[in-house]
Amino acid sequence: MKYWRKPLDTDRVKPPHGEVHIVIDRCKGCGFCITYCPRQVLEVSTHFNRKGYHPPTVVHPEACVNCGLCETICPDFAIWSTPVEEPEKQQKVTSEK
Repeated sequence: MKYWRKPLDTDRVKPPHGEVHIVIDRCKGCGFCITYCPRQVLEVSTHFNRKGYHPPTVVHPEACVNCGLCETICPDFAIWSTPVEEPEKQQKVTSEK
């Protein structure tokens, strides 16, 4: 998402990140998660699952903000996201004498 201006608190507030998990064999290929993902993280896979459907695949994992919309809209409970904690940048502490 592009903004027309830069938010004032970008140095303090970082957007959350998530990791998408998909149960391939539970998916029936309805495509709701792909259609309604606000960040276009998912795409239709070229592979088939055991039921003969094309499940979604994660194509842009860095774009996921862990909004939870995919798991809310999935009728088969085949997809969910978990928050990913980013390691804090260690600041160098220098002592002056």
